[in-house]
Amino acid sequence: MPERLRTLLVSLLLLLLCSACTRIDLAYRNLDVLVPWSLDSYLNMNREQKRWFDERLKQHLSWHCQTQLPGYLQWLDRLRQMVADDQVTDQKLRQRSDEAREAIARLSEAVTPSAVELLQGMSDSQVEDMRKAFADDIRERTAEYVDTPLAEQVQSRAQRMQKRLKPWLGPLNPAQRARVKQWSQALGDQNSQWIANREHWQQQLLRAVQDRQGADFPALVAQLLQHKESLWTPQYQAAFENTEREARSLIVDLVQQSTPAQRQQLQNKLGQVRQDFSQLKCLKS
Repeated sequence: MPERLRTLLVSLLLLLLCSACTRIDLAYRNLDVLVPWSLDSYLNMNREQKRWFDERLKQHLSWHCQTQLPGYLQWLDRLRQMVADDQVTDQKLRQRSDEAREAIARLSEAVTPSAVELLQGMSDSQVEDMRKAFADDIRERTAEYVDTPLAEQVQSRAQRMQKRLKPWLGPLNPAQRARVKQWSQALGDQNSQWIANREHWQQQLLRAVQDRQGADFPALVAQLLQHKESLWTPQYQAAFENTEREARSLIVDLVQQSTPAQRQQLQNKLGQVRQDFSQLKCLKS
């Protein structure tokens, strides 16, 4: 199995269980890994579960590559054309973000039945291990992202963004660095809302699996995976909308402030990403 495709969909059934947000900060970022984290570290599957999981994963990977990846190539083409036509606008970015969300929604719907089956087969001890692992996750993320002065959070966020941007645009110029700092300041204490909502979602999943043999369980899992936004806290909903708005504004401004060399690097990088996807063997089988 191609390594890039495995990375894209590693632990496909479980990735979506823990996807508390489908935020799209940069154009390609969330197509590389459709959802940000997995349950690999939160659930120790026994031998039988692992065998079942590997077989089901192969089926989902085949479906995904044959039916979904071609659409990603078209998505990347639209993105490259935006840059070439100097049409990196808020409206265009909204369109690309909506298209990426639709792709995530299709993936969520496709794997939900398998996720239900996997969760229904969990033992009580596995559920308890998941509970402990979730608690550790929140504690570690709180220590890293929240239990520091807000000024440090803003500075660290700006530094992370500059690091993410470098492969796409190269070193940022002074105006771009100042814009990234402004973006980070505009997000304020969104870290606390993100982690609070993450914990909120985890607890809803844990409550659901307590009655995993109940008649309502498949519907609960479908809501958790396919309609996560309906379960967000009001505070996080507002923070999320602000995050997306600020991200689009940042991208528009950075492209406007870019040099010809930076725009060429962006086009080259997008072209390389497209080539990587188009050369996957599964697309040719």
